[in-house]
Amino acid sequence: MRVLVVEDESLVALQLEDMLLDLGCIVVGPAMRLRAASEILDSGIAIDCAVLDVNVSGEMVYPIAERLAAMGIPFIFATGYGRDGVEERWTEVPILQKPYTGEEIGHSLSLCLP
Repeated sequence: MRVLVVEDESLVALQLEDMLLDLGCIVVGPAMRLRAASEILDSGIAIDCAVLDVNVSGEMVYPIAERLAAMGIPFIFATGYGRDGVEERWTEVPILQKPYTGEEIGHSLSLCLP
């Protein structure tokens, strides 16, 4: 599974990347800014799923979420605020509560599988 990571905190991004690699995933990114995430999507790199930090350097990740939804690519929101930290229109999207474990990542990714 090729997983796009959008996370602005480098230590969190590295930890997430390690967890995904341990699960056998191929990590795309990480993108630490929305512009970098947009460039990855524009590049046409194959992506099966994405893990999106909700607040990326002070910008809400929703424009990237909208693009992924339009492309039919499932995604997970990662946030320290839980469900309350995500706009109501995204209630169907799985939430990964920070801090998380590799097991929680694996479970969340399984929700992205068809």
